[in-house]
Amino acid sequence: MTWVEVLFLATYFLVLLILSVYGSHRYVMAYLYYKYKGNLPAPKGRFDTPPRVTIQLPVYNEMYVVERLIDAVVRIEYPRDRLEIQVLDDSTDETQGIARAKVERLRKTGIDITYFHRENREGFKAGALQEGLKVARGELVAVFDADFVPSPDFLRKSVNYFTDPKIGMVQVRWEHLNRDYSHLTQAQAIFLDGHFVIEHTARNRSGRFFNFNGTAGVWRRATIDDAGGWQHDTLTEDLDLSYRAQLKGWQFVYLPEVVSPAEVPVEMNAFKSQQHRWAKGSIQTARKLLPRILRSDLPREVKLEAFFHLTANFTYPLMILLTVLMPVSMVIRFKHGWYEVLMLDLPFFWTATMSVVMFYIASQREIGMPVWQRIKYLPFIMALGIGMCVNQSKAVIEAIVGYETGFTRTPKMGVRGKDKSWLTKKYRTLLTAQPLLELALGAYLTSAIWFALDKGVWFSLPFLLLFQWGFFYVGLVSLLQTRAAAVMRWLRSRRVDAAPALE
Repeated sequence: MTWVEVLFLATYFLVLLILSVYGSHRYVMAYLYYKYKGNLPAPKGRFDTPPRVTIQLPVYNEMYVVERLIDAVVRIEYPRDRLEIQVLDDSTDETQGIARAKVERLRKTGIDITYFHRENREGFKAGALQEGLKVARGELVAVFDADFVPSPDFLRKSVNYFTDPKIGMVQVRWEHLNRDYSHLTQAQAIFLDGHFVIEHTARNRSGRFFNFNGTAGVWRRATIDDAGGWQHDTLTEDLDLSYRAQLKGWQFVYLPEVVSPAEVPVEMNAFKSQQHRWAKGSIQTARKLLPRILRSDLPREVKLEAFFHLTANFTYPLMILLTVLMPVSMVIRFKHGWYEVLMLDLPFFWTATMSVVMFYIASQREIGMPVWQRIKYLPFIMALGIGMCVNQSKAVIEAIVGYETGFTRTPKMGVRGKDKSWLTKKYRTLLTAQPLLELALGAYLTSAIWFALDKGVWFSLPFLLLFQWGFFYVGLVSLLQTRAAAVMRWLRSRRVDAAPALE
């Protein structure tokens, strides 16, 4: 065996080992979840006089959902003399007129709601929230993104936790308005369920750090100020502020039984844009805060969990490397007659993949999803996670090298039921060259599959097929949805142009 072949195999098994360690961390999360599941949080008391609350609604070009958001927030049950609502609108399109008119109508009915518009997007969402705080009168500050529809009892179920002066933030669980729209939205819902049902509960109730998710939560105003306010040097201002606040000693509460429904992206490129921002922001936050966390006098288990939490996205570049090395490793070992050595892959793949399976099955069981519903999407979500590696690796590399990009919002379409009208709506996520690389990786794995079939390496096929399917799916859907939307918009413009002639 040449030194090049040895280097390839050594790198391959090192990558497998690291991925297995991160995969095993999901077992730790599940263990902590079930161990501390019964540690239900309870308010220390009840307020005799409800604290004043400011609800901030950061908005940017949300013409399809902004009215729905404002209507839902106005329905929240809370003493009107103790509640103010801020619509923080950085929009550059028709959203300005829609939101401003809605606020003016509501103000005439006696609701304390104010419209703010900035001429620039300095600091993006973090900048808008910080500007709103300058004039906010609330002791507590709730935040909702444009696609959320909070329930009327949201404040009633969350505010009394602040009777404990150590509590700095209360987060509720996200639910999904359009979970059943497509396989893509189902997969996203399952991904988020794993995070909100298992991870958040495990971290919070075991005394580890967990984070505000940018929306559907309430902050103590003093906590924000004490932690240094909203800062925009990362793309995940919520994660950044959460860790800074907990480093200051503030405690957080997570309420998984209280849900706030929201919309998940129906378009692959919008999903990619959202995941890119989250992945890049988490690595930026790790660069910013992880050294400070590791140098602190926090308990070892808190530091260890913070490390895994903030560095989890480093696995995506490793998955790309694994994709390249996997067929090469198979050919090298088969060439030297080490057929049995190919079986060494199985424990690593089992550790890395079965942890994902068990993790998401557990999350779906906890929210009451039927058994078949829990199982039938698992191959798809595993393939989707693999297919997103190119997109996420780009985000991680940009964060590592310090490449700055703006805050790219996720388009919200106000989709209901099986409505396909989003294809003709205004907001689009730009198509990049990524799908070509995803398709190239799918084709590369196809050649490996042919080799495995020809040589009878049967136990490699499930993993190769999973990787191939993931890259082909993400690449093809990215291209096809963009093309379909362009065709639909063209047909719609033709109908509009033809209407005056018909009259």
